[in-house]
Amino acid sequence: MFRYIFRRMLLLIPVMIIVSFIIFSILNLMPADAARVAAGYRATQEEIEYIREMMGLNYPFFVRYFNWLYGFVFHQHLGYSLMMGWPVYPIVMSAMPTTLTIAVIATVVSVIIGIPVGVISAVKRYSIFDNAGMVFSIIGISMPTFWQAMLLHLLVQHLIRLGVLPLELLIVGNNNFFTILAGIILGVSTSAIVARMTRSSMLEVIYKDHIRTARAFGRTENDIMIKHALKNALIPIITIVGLNFGALLAGSIYSEVVFRLNGIGSLLVWAIGSRDYPVLMGAVLVICLLFSVLNLFIDILYTFIDPRVKTQYK
Repeated sequence: MFRYIFRRMLLLIPVMIIVSFIIFSILNLMPADAARVAAGYRATQEEIEYIREMMGLNYPFFVRYFNWLYGFVFHQHLGYSLMMGWPVYPIVMSAMPTTLTIAVIATVVSVIIGIPVGVISAVKRYSIFDNAGMVFSIIGISMPTFWQAMLLHLLVQHLIRLGVLPLELLIVGNNNFFTILAGIILGVSTSAIVARMTRSSMLEVIYKDHIRTARAFGRTENDIMIKHALKNALIPIITIVGLNFGALLAGSIYSEVVFRLNGIGSLLVWAIGSRDYPVLMGAVLVICLLFSVLNLFIDILYTFIDPRVKTQYK
């Protein structure tokens, strides 16, 4: 198993090199001039050329790419923001805790809601519980996240006007209350996907021979569903939960903007609007790195859940 884990960790290196090259290439081939953006539109041509030299933009493309990648790998340095003049890496890291908190809350909510709904829908197939669970899933998938966030935000504002909630909740900036609300909104949306995947995965398992054998030995139905059926159905469920968590790292943009939270999503929107390309590249690179590490963690988790995965790499 350690050989498998080591091999998967080595695969992260070429993946991140390719991803970083794509990010750097796309944003550096855009027509906007980073030196002009940093200098301001009232700057003279001499000032722009001076800033271009200071930023190293006169170097060839591959030299600039390797300098950027080397600075990130060995010095945690991703350049400087064009608008603020601060190092990019601390800016991105300061926004990461809010987004991670939202993603963790959303993942917990999606698991708490999605897995029980999917299991009940599979066990009570074609019953009123199954139909209700699938209606919930369709509604959850169909409703846009930003629309749910806007409705919830309007509800909070109305409750504040009525005096039910304190006025301090409307203070701009990070707020624990709105962070939890954003996580719940995203969790309810992603729980619909988890519920459908759980139902499909459970239906593939509960009619297999080992489940019938467990019933023949007199095991209780709850014991069979939890210890035998659900355990064997966990691989695709964990996969979709992990992918949802990775997507939430960049997919919480709408919730962060609606609730005015200072996370990665809001930082990406600001960087795009300001054409601050170093911040944009740094944020996307860190998100891709976290997503790759998460995929590695999921692959390792497979070996503990399903012994068949472990035996393939001995």
